Amino acid sequence: MKRLASLDALRGCTVAAMLLVNDPGDWSHVYAPLDHAVWDGCTPTDLIFPTFLFVVGVSVALGLLPRLDQGAPHGPLMRAALRRALRIVALGVAINGLAWLLMPGAHLRFPGVLQRIGVCFAAVALLAIYTRPRTQWAAIALLLVGYATLLWWGGSLAPWVNITSRVDSAVFGRFVYLIDPASGRGHDPEGLLGTLPSLATALLGLRAGCWLRQGRTRTLLIAGVGALLLGALWALWQSLNKNLWTPSFVLWCAGWSTLALLLFHVLIDRYGWPPLGRRFGINAIAAYAGSELMQIVLPALGWQEPLYRHLFAEPLTPLAGAYVASLAWALAFVVMWWLIVYAMDRRRWYLKL
Repeated sequence: MKRLASLDALRGCTVAAMLLVNDPGDWSHVYAPLDHAVWDGCTPTDLIFPTFLFVVGVSVALGLLPRLDQGAPHGPLMRAALRRALRIVALGVAINGLAWLLMPGAHLRFPGVLQRIGVCFAAVALLAIYTRPRTQWAAIALLLVGYATLLWWGGSLAPWVNITSRVDSAVFGRFVYLIDPASGRGHDPEGLLGTLPSLATALLGLRAGCWLRQGRTRTLLIAGVGALLLGALWALWQSLNKNLWTPSFVLWCAGWSTLALLLFHVLIDRYGWPPLGRRFGINAIAAYAGSELMQIVLPALGWQEPLYRHLFAEPLTPLAGAYVASLAWALAFVVMWWLIVYAMDRRRWYLKL
């Protein structure tokens, strides 16, 4: 199957959205839709990372399964996938380590976004290569029901006392994203137990990618709407929560991701709309990892605060307010990285881990 421009565009728009919400000029002045929900709830920003994991599953369906159909041996494909996953995880750990070394007041963190992407990619590749669709659906059901049961068995879903945070504290100690000063407990939004439902997100992407391969757009529409409804119903019991990656959150986000995949496919692949975001999509790791490194290096050198103050805050705040100045910095950051990936694409430079 030929490479779909719509998938590159969807992946790229997701990465651009990641950069936008991760890089405001002033974290004290961020518009609500561009920030995560404090705990329960789901903002547009909360949809971004699940969409990327969903696209990981779609990419496995469109990139790896055709090679199996052509007779490629299972073993070499799986080993290549595992090597790639390990490189992604290693890059995430290295970025966290660099932040700890260079940024004042930073502490070392073991989990992370790239680490979760690498683990989910390896697991989805394993299931795609060695199992049938029925087994994959059973795995999705087991992950969602099993994790829901685990959350219920663990008691409260409140911050710091839920079972996901308690496990992160026990396994990683203080090497997590957040630490409660009062209790000393830790929590990581990309922690250990939360990776289980994240895998369900990627597996739902795998199944959606298979429907896309088969041209089953009607099935994608029904599945997207059905996942939204089921997620909303499940949220009556266990709320939408990105920090815990609750099953209701999995289904809610998968519903939106499925509909986005369908929309991009119809508009770009069928009607010939320009694949906006494609250049971010074909160099997704370069853009995300590079932006993360820039977030570390600029503050470490003492450049970020004066750049933001002189170029954005002082000129824009009197005219439009602090929120606009902060958003302008984030937009400029995205544009700068678009120019970088544009230049990379023109020179056919693609970072493939």
